[in-house]
Amino acid sequence: MMTDRVLQDLLAQAGLPDVAGGEGSAGGSVGQTSRITLADGGEVFFKRQRHAPDNFFGAEAQGLQALASTGAIRVPEVLAVSDAGLLLEWLSGSPAGDYAERLGEQLATLHAHTSDAFGFDGDNFCGLTPQPNPRMDDGFAFFAQARLGHQAQLAQRRGLLKSADIKRIEVISARLSDWIPRQPASLIHGDLWSGNIHCGPAGEPAIIDPAAHYGWAEADLAMTTLFGRQSPAFYQAYAEASGLDPDWEERIPLYNLYHLLNHLNLFGGGYLSSVRAVLDRFA
Repeated sequence: MMTDRVLQDLLAQAGLPDVAGGEGSAGGSVGQTSRITLADGGEVFFKRQRHAPDNFFGAEAQGLQALASTGAIRVPEVLAVSDAGLLLEWLSGSPAGDYAERLGEQLATLHAHTSDAFGFDGDNFCGLTPQPNPRMDDGFAFFAQARLGHQAQLAQRRGLLKSADIKRIEVISARLSDWIPRQPASLIHGDLWSGNIHCGPAGEPAIIDPAAHYGWAEADLAMTTLFGRQSPAFYQAYAEASGLDPDWEERIPLYNLYHLLNHLNLFGGGYLSSVRAVLDRFA
């Protein structure tokens, strides 16, 4: 078969053999993803995005490597990266044994890796949306400016939010400390919806497609509830391993307002009612 030129370059960069075959693999909203079989029988995961933003794949690779460096939870190994694509270890399996409990414990272990400042070593993306990661000492200012404010400005420029919506987001941003307790800057996945919670070949937990940065651990946990919750065993194991505040669920809508705004920007007005429901509750 004729191999995609981007894939050829990535395979050469990784020192891997040529392609024997390939099959499409279900992915998110971003680009083309494929499970690739190599001439030696090995398998890799190939991602590409035509007209990808600058450093789109480099930022994902940086996030994966940061998560991997903790040894807390499995992520796919980065094999090669370019401006046009990303080559990763192929991970596939079915949850086994106490998968949910291990997932909770391992996510808590990841979140125990902290920094003196919020943000990250570089900007990255949440989906296709640019995600700024300025280094900031104040978590409330970081979430207000680099998360809620950033998404709100994008939505206003695109005509997706009215001035009244923006004012209510500004009110919420100014009052975050009224509802959210002070928390350290934890290394978090950043886009931890159910589709990014995965499984390795031995049935072990794994996470994929990060928007990694140092942020609030509770915000990462909140994202696991947005499009289908994990099992109760997961949340119980996380709470036992982390000392999670039992009131954390009261704050879920505030944390997930960021992701609802991002989905408004990515997919349009179908998410406006969900955004406004959070605004109605808090502002």
